[in-house]
Amino acid sequence: MLLLTTALTTGALTLTACGSRGDNKNADGHHTTVVIGVDAPTTGELSALGLGIRNSAQLAVDTANKNGEINGVTFKLEPLDDKALPNVGQQNATKLAGDKDVLGIVGPLNSGVAQSMQQVSQQNGLTLISPANTTPDLTQGKNWKENKRARQFPTYFRTATTDEVQGAFDGQYAWEKMKAKRAYVIDDQKTYGTGLASSFKDQFTKLGGTIAGTEHISPDDRDFKAVVSKVRSTAPDMVFYGGEYPASGPLSQQLKDGGVTAPLMGGDGMYSADYIKLNKKAQGDYASSVGKPVEQLVSAKKFIAGYKAAGFKEPYEAYGGSTYDATWALIQAVKKVVADNNGKLPDDARKKIPAALNTVTFDGVTGHVAFDQYGDTTNTMITAYQVDKGAWVSRFSAEFKKFDKS
Repeated sequence: MLLLTTALTTGALTLTACGSRGDNKNADGHHTTVVIGVDAPTTGELSALGLGIRNSAQLAVDTANKNGEINGVTFKLEPLDDKALPNVGQQNATKLAGDKDVLGIVGPLNSGVAQSMQQVSQQNGLTLISPANTTPDLTQGKNWKENKRARQFPTYFRTATTDEVQGAFDGQYAWEKMKAKRAYVIDDQKTYGTGLASSFKDQFTKLGGTIAGTEHISPDDRDFKAVVSKVRSTAPDMVFYGGEYPASGPLSQQLKDGGVTAPLMGGDGMYSADYIKLNKKAQGDYASSVGKPVEQLVSAKKFIAGYKAAGFKEPYEAYGGSTYDATWALIQAVKKVVADNNGKLPDDARKKIPAALNTVTFDGVTGHVAFDQYGDTTNTMITAYQVDKGAWVSRFSAEFKKFDKS
């Protein structure tokens, strides 16, 4: 498996998990430190997801160093907290871009934060690869719905499939598997939430479903009495929420307390253990997430074992596998750049990484990892989960192209 086992270059020394820069030397007796930045919310309401991203990237870096993945190169992680705020993400991107040793950034979590980082990344020739962003605009431009797709930023990639795929999967799952006929749709007005809700509505109505009503909330809202009243009056079969778990947990509980018996469904921003902690009446609710559950993948066994052995205090959460794959993809891009330069890291390595990443392909934690002409992952697998007895349980997985019968 290309993920964790690599043939060592003759004479290379195996490093400890924490790395030993002085021991990892190339043929000329020199070693180079390559820094990979991480941008994610490691404090605040979305920190459960952000900490899983940080830890999973650290595991990939430690694995590369331990295996001597690139002779003469030691990797170092530089994690920064964006607090899920676009302006902070932009500041982090600027800071990382100012360090010549940084050859790529893993992250961010939020699509809105990515929009603030892309221009900085592009101007500095610095690769940005997200394990979690799903808004189609980020790769395919604002006119993707009119099928006028154009890559906006050649330095931007992602290992998570888009809302075009995920929202459509959710719409079809609701119609075919949940047998819902009427859906009430709510979004949090953020880039991710509105895009996901729009894609859900398009697919659900295309199949014959009816949108019973729509509502926009603030992601900071926690009192949903007015929303509950509107939803209850329409008697929907389900409620779809475009947004993240800090708001959707309380929203779901208040809907149930207010007499709405229909389940709430959301996307990967809702798929977190913290959603259940925030919602005493989460039983029966649904969420989708990109890929298949890593616990069900043979390809993820070493990742899960390695994460446990590393002793991280926080779980890898929804994006652990895709973060490991994003980080490993960057490492493989560096490896190609070094190989193309007679085993040495060139002075202009940063600018060569995006072109190298376009050609990277390997079998990773989440499945086969490769990128299309837009920088999007070629893996369109999505899984639907349902809360059952206090835990998310996978109910159905499929590549949307195969699932789509319309």
